Amino acid sequence: MQSKATTVAAYLAELPDDRRAALQAVRAVILKNIDKDFEEGMQYGMIGYCVPHRVFPAGYHCDPRQPLPFAGLASQKNYMSLYLMSVYGASAEEKWFRAAWAKTGKKLDMGKCCIRFKKLDDLALDVVAEVFRRVSAAAYVERYRRILPESSKKPGATRRPTTKTKASSTAKATAENAKPVRRPVKARPKSAKKKAS
Repeated sequence: MQSKATTVAAYLAELPDDRRAALQAVRAVILKNIDKDFEEGMQYGMIGYCVPHRVFPAGYHCDPRQPLPFAGLASQKNYMSLYLMSVYGASAEEKWFRAAWAKTGKKLDMGKCCIRFKKLDDLALDVVAEVFRRVSAAAYVERYRRILPESSKKPGATRRPTTKTKASSTAKATAENAKPVRRPVKARPKSAKKKAS
């Protein structure tokens, strides 16, 4: 559920007490361990941690007006979420993260980068702290630059639409590639059938 709150304080204020307490505790762990070059704010309707334009002027390639997302913290309809972009697409970092979490004995409910939890005790907060300590903003930006598509790396590059129009993607029928048209055979009248026999 995306919030329309424009500040972290406003976002937290609109939550039920139990959710607010849990997210404030996770937020405290993040703020204590995150690199100083990241910034906290509201992004995509949730609490976001990003590489600001002052550090990475190009911004997020999908929308350069947005700073580069790094992590997120949200209250969803049926659970809370911690989004960790530092483990998404980074096999070594994800492997470390999953192994460190497994050592805690806590169950990990995780998608590609989203950790889902219903209460604070579901989280391995020491592992959460370490995942934020392990990746500096500079290292994250460097990894991000390496995985960007070539067209996005050029200054002023714009994204091209990924879908083709029907006219450009459909080949015109020519004599060489056209399939013959099958016309239905008309049934002869019964009287014509008897005469033919």
